[in-house]
Amino acid sequence: MEQNEKIKLEQEKEYGASSIRILEGLEAVRKRPGMYIGSTGPQGLHHMIWEIVDNSIDEAMGGYATRVIVTLTKDGSIRVDDDGRGIPVDIHPKTGKSTVETVLTVLHAGGKFDNSSYKISGGLHGVGASVTNALSKWMKVWVCRNHEQYYVEFQNGGHTVEPLKKLGQSEKLQGTVVEFFPDFTVMEQAPFEHEIIASRLRQLTYLNKGLKIIFIDEQTGTKDEWLYEGGLKEYIEDLNRDKEKLVPSIVYGEDEQKVKVPNTLNEEYYNIKVEVAFQYNKTYNNSCYSFCNNINTIEGGTHEEGFKLALVKILNRFAIERKFIKESDEKFTKDDVAEGLTAIVSIKHPNPQYEGQTKRKLGNTEVRPFVNKVTSDVFEKYILENPDDALVIIKKIMLAQEARRKSQEAKDATRRKSPFDTASLPGKLADCSTKDHTISELYIVEGDSAGGSAKLGRNREFQAILPLKGKILNVEKAKTNKIFENDEIMAMITAIGAGVNPEFDLTKIRYDKIIIMTDADVDGSHIRILLLTFFFRYMYPLIENGHIYAAQPPLFKFMVGKSVKYAYTDQELEDFKAEAKNAKYTVQRYKGLGEMNPEQLWETTMDPENRILHKISIDDAVKADQEFSLLMGDDVIPRKDFISKNAKFVKNLDI
Repeated sequence: MEQNEKIKLEQEKEYGASSIRILEGLEAVRKRPGMYIGSTGPQGLHHMIWEIVDNSIDEAMGGYATRVIVTLTKDGSIRVDDDGRGIPVDIHPKTGKSTVETVLTVLHAGGKFDNSSYKISGGLHGVGASVTNALSKWMKVWVCRNHEQYYVEFQNGGHTVEPLKKLGQSEKLQGTVVEFFPDFTVMEQAPFEHEIIASRLRQLTYLNKGLKIIFIDEQTGTKDEWLYEGGLKEYIEDLNRDKEKLVPSIVYGEDEQKVKVPNTLNEEYYNIKVEVAFQYNKTYNNSCYSFCNNINTIEGGTHEEGFKLALVKILNRFAIERKFIKESDEKFTKDDVAEGLTAIVSIKHPNPQYEGQTKRKLGNTEVRPFVNKVTSDVFEKYILENPDDALVIIKKIMLAQEARRKSQEAKDATRRKSPFDTASLPGKLADCSTKDHTISELYIVEGDSAGGSAKLGRNREFQAILPLKGKILNVEKAKTNKIFENDEIMAMITAIGAGVNPEFDLTKIRYDKIIIMTDADVDGSHIRILLLTFFFRYMYPLIENGHIYAAQPPLFKFMVGKSVKYAYTDQELEDFKAEAKNAKYTVQRYKGLGEMNPEQLWETTMDPENRILHKISIDDAVKADQEFSLLMGDDVIPRKDFISKNAKFVKNLDI
């Protein structure tokens, strides 16, 4: 027997039934799936995959697995195959069932509650596999332990229909294969989406250097394979692919540290691992992303704080030493040093503590000084070895500091004592009468003509109208001070009432729904993407919390005699024609919102009973950052390549 197989067998002995603790049963999962996976819609559907994949990734983070294969089968099931230790198969002392059945049918039964089994875990504390099973029509599991293969099968929400049985010898030393099909009597009927799966798996590969992840999509006949030995450095290269670099080098650092386990009498310690990678580019945006155990901590936390504090400290010190600023001058802030920065901060922690239930913000205080030290050491070394690069960075930050001062003056001019103080609201805003922001709506409308119709056709009680003159500034290309000098942007900021990042305060928004209403043509689409770029960069919580919508106006007015219908798609128009058959009909093609009178605009686009609204959501903020940089940034060549590759998918184009 080879030495590595002997080592793995020793590890397998330590990972058995005694490692699995049980906290509660599965009863509530099917009744309230949203509590466990967020929703029963597409987001929750894909979350079922992540819970199984996370278990495999946990094996890799523990050093027990080297590859994960995810397959989307032709019949719509998902199969996850890893070469980890394999779920234990011995009898669990508390349940009397095999441990693999216990893990997959009992909520909170998992090795992640046993410190010796998982030093680091990104899964939901062991609940993931059982939750996915509870929400599946069927689940099949194959386990290999010491060249022995076992099989167990569940149906209709986790009921065991094929108890664990030994299948015999296998060429495979160890590993687990889980295949499941969602139960669409509980989950909303929707297909798994290739790009969502591929994007998350690619991200997991970046965050776990040396791990191979393969995605096989039998429905499209494609196979993607990722292996990044460079890890976060390659991630930064990808994120900055369509951005003009300020300096050529990527700064990278990693380290591990022993930390005393909190609230223990004995001297017990665990290891924290920190990785940071960052590079400056010529944009005016901050693209800093943080992760804890592969989970994107969207709201940051102590690890991100430690990273930014280190940048501020090192750059201020360098600027003073080189006499760019004096000791008595105003120092660079976190916002200044973040302009044009693309960064990834990733930590692996055996006992992460999050603020709230959503895992969006890390709260471990011991993480902050450690990340600060790792970042300071590697950045200081980089600056000493690359003084010319350091000078270029300092000059950019000084310009950012000056732009911040000017933009602050502009922000101060828009602030009001109360969000409902109408004295300082923009004059072009036709506000609603209600003061209840939970029911009010703001329509951002393209053009004065459509704005006039919208003002006359709206429900004044809860609908406000803000017409925009022409196309707003592209904030992806503009300096910060120019953005806050723009009349249209300032009108939106003032009307919404919650400020802008990083001081944006979601509790102060004046409207629950902010609805973009533009013409159904190329110009309308351009205005919509300009607005979304602004919201993404400066009011991200609005998108994150589901407050941004796009209205869908009709494309056609279809008339048969005195009967009037509105078609929102070409197919709907064809259906109307087919229904009319031999009857005489007329069709009016709407070129813009301004062609509709107030009554028509209300009936088709603004009446909550009839209108079609599309909620703007972002599943992957990192991917969205790349797309906005590609489509709206300064670099023309990548955008031309994108248009060339995707032009074939455009069916109808108004010119």
